[in-house]
Amino acid sequence: MSPELLDSVLLRTDFPDLELYASGKVRDVYQLGSDRLLFVATDRISAFDYVLATGIPHKGRVLTQISLFWFEFLRSVVPNHLITAEVEQYPAAVRQYAEQLRGRSMIVTRGDMVPIECVVRGYLSGSAWKEYQASSEVCGIPLPAGLKESDRLPEPIFTPATKAVSGHDENISFEQMARIAGPEVSRRLRDLSLEIYSKAAEYALKRGIIIADTKFEFGHTPAGLTLADEVLTPDSSRFWPAEKYQAGQAQESYDKQYVRDYLEEIHWDKRPPAPSLPQQVARHTSEKYLEAYRQLTGRELDV
Repeated sequence: MSPELLDSVLLRTDFPDLELYASGKVRDVYQLGSDRLLFVATDRISAFDYVLATGIPHKGRVLTQISLFWFEFLRSVVPNHLITAEVEQYPAAVRQYAEQLRGRSMIVTRGDMVPIECVVRGYLSGSAWKEYQASSEVCGIPLPAGLKESDRLPEPIFTPATKAVSGHDENISFEQMARIAGPEVSRRLRDLSLEIYSKAAEYALKRGIIIADTKFEFGHTPAGLTLADEVLTPDSSRFWPAEKYQAGQAQESYDKQYVRDYLEEIHWDKRPPAPSLPQQVARHTSEKYLEAYRQLTGRELDV
């Protein structure tokens, strides 16, 4: 990967004729009238709650294209917020930025978002593993004794979290979720999330990827409860190569774990300013994202 390619990453958008609605760790969102939004996935990468100084080539395009793949795959299960990802169909005011937007953007229906991260876990990893070690439970759900790190759970579990504007999301119980979102909506979201996860995990396993856990976001639109934001990407999920899976230890993954490992190796104190990444770390991380796309879709991303 050449220095020129690293220089070509999109770290921030600058569309002066459009109204910026929100800017997150990865996505910039622009308002298009009262009922539509333009989602743009940049090449920013965050670790330990900070956006790093170095972007990851192709990352935003991978995230967008994987989400588009899943939106189509899951159409029979749940409505989604996608209107179009074809730049040629964008309004004229947006098309003028086609070169930056192509492949990494989508126009979506604006929804009244449910303020809950709908997390589904099929394997015991991350914060769930830490919680299980302390209490034999995850989000108030009792689990069998004797489970090991990365073990497959007897059945997937729904472990909601509150959405944090900054910092870590906080795991909550289903009862707490019901008090925030309402009992009926919470039950529907739990059932939908488990159904989506099961369908996607079954497909991904056939493609050689274990989806250990993932999180979904939903909103209310004219179509009803609607799947929104990104879906089943390496940023919102733990993807493990099935052929290398071995319970009882941490797993190799198709996400930014390589970046986290590097930051631990250099003993960054996890305070700003966030460090830059060496070329080889950015390159290897980019290759992980591209491989996830290739494995899931059976296609090559046009890079």
